[in-house]
Amino acid sequence: MNPFSLINASEVSSFAADVFPTLRIVIAIIIAVLALALVVIVLIQPSASNGVNPITGQTETFYGKNKGHTLEGLLRKLTVIFAITIAVLTVVYFVTVMIYTGYSA
Repeated sequence: MNPFSLINASEVSSFAADVFPTLRIVIAIIIAVLALALVVIVLIQPSASNGVNPITGQTETFYGKNKGHTLEGLLRKLTVIFAITIAVLTVVYFVTVMIYTGYSA
């Protein structure tokens, strides 16, 4: 049984009909901003292979490698958090689309 078949488009309340389009726009904007931030964070992270920065192309010195271990950890955590948030918001976005349009498979 399809869970979306329980919700008919005619049964969606007027509040949901008014809120869902705005909610979808807000979620889409948040996803776009998080995706851009994720790209920037990944580019800022140091390469684990040869020590060359992908933005500047310069090799790192001993001091440059060891001064920011906490920053590297923070960037890794932010990468995971942003990726999971994008995935969850994408699912929420498409669930709101299915409910709003009365999708039934």
